[in-house]
Amino acid sequence: MIPRPQPARIARLLLPVVLAAASGHAAETGARDQKPVLLDQVVVDASKTHTLFMGADISVNLDKDIYPVRDVAGTSWVIDINGKDKVVSAKKGPLNLKITPTLKLTEVAATIVGFRKEAAYSYENDPSVLMTRGLSASASMNADLLAVQANAEHVADAISNKAFGDMGALASSDNQFSDAALRASIGTRSTPYVIPKGGYTAANVGAFIAAYGAANTASQAGMVSFAQRGVASAANQTTNGNEPIGNLVTKGHDAMDVDFSIASAHPLRNPYIVTMARIKTPGSKPGYVQNHIYARALDPIDQQFSHVHFSEEGFPFEYELVDFQVHLYDRGVEIATNLAANRVELTREEAFEYVKMEYVSAHKGDTLPAVPVMGRLPSELPNRIAAGKYAETYFVQVNKDGLGREVYEDRLCTKKVDDAFLASVVAGMRFKPALSGGTPVDGVAAVNLTKLQF
Repeated sequence: MIPRPQPARIARLLLPVVLAAASGHAAETGARDQKPVLLDQVVVDASKTHTLFMGADISVNLDKDIYPVRDVAGTSWVIDINGKDKVVSAKKGPLNLKITPTLKLTEVAATIVGFRKEAAYSYENDPSVLMTRGLSASASMNADLLAVQANAEHVADAISNKAFGDMGALASSDNQFSDAALRASIGTRSTPYVIPKGGYTAANVGAFIAAYGAANTASQAGMVSFAQRGVASAANQTTNGNEPIGNLVTKGHDAMDVDFSIASAHPLRNPYIVTMARIKTPGSKPGYVQNHIYARALDPIDQQFSHVHFSEEGFPFEYELVDFQVHLYDRGVEIATNLAANRVELTREEAFEYVKMEYVSAHKGDTLPAVPVMGRLPSELPNRIAAGKYAETYFVQVNKDGLGREVYEDRLCTKKVDDAFLASVVAGMRFKPALSGGTPVDGVAAVNLTKLQF
């Protein structure tokens, strides 16, 4: 569990100072309206702007190389190989995925409401589907049997009609609606009736009629048995379609039904969701769990809640869910949600302190220059850049705490830039401090506003 930062201690130290200063000022000038202004400033500074959470970096191991996932198309992974997107589908075979849990800090977050997950059936294993198929097959078989019966009666009448004489035996020789098709579908074989050379005569027609009658009786018995099995199966499915007393029709749940609504104040143009389930299977060894990873592309997300519903298939029959995580990404960048694990909301300054701490910890003994890492840029900056301003690289003096000071035209900081707007931009930026042997020191950061990616 990540320890939650303690901004309350800072607030307790600041608040008496602010109150004392405000009351002293009011006593001297009588301007008591100054205190609410100072208190409002403290509240604004304490607003939560960032989210620290436990995320997951996902990569695909392909041809002995590891490629980070950049997007999802449908339910297939998209990776970047030499600057080109390549779609990798799990439908073609098992994929070797590398999933690395890692702490992530983001200023963009999404809200998920009404989240629901429950064990379900895949389409091919759904009792309702099986019941419908069984009833349909039984109804079709019943219609076929009635038609075959009627056809057999007509053939028998023709054969036994004395007015036809010996020619009555030919009534079934060109029968376009007999039991042959039905027997073929259920695997019932019969001896083919070969017309004797020279045709039927009074000498051989009797033997043909006897042989036909015996074969037809056996065929009808086989069809009746097959139909009875279909009817019994349909009856079982009708009784146990929802399986209230056990798995009488299916082998158990083998899917997961997921449903929720989602929104984000910051528009997400290429979002996708990844679920990570840890499951147990019946009969598995104690402590043994399996991972089930599922990805799905989503429609663009904005501040209006949109509904998402899907069914994950491919689970083992009668699985037991141990853990279920939901991760949201936008073009390869993970976005925090209210369902994220170990989620902690931070103020901007708390987030900056975390970034500095991680930076210094990861570069013990290193000597590095200061670099910009985060900030709140003026809304009119993109328009000024589009107009051709601030295209050059500036050099900012940065103290060991990562705060920018003066702006210069040269790295040696001899030509100061006198620009109020540029100064306001730098004031809103935060920097990874310069390091000397792993220790933060004052330094200089090269800044090109056209290349900033906050």
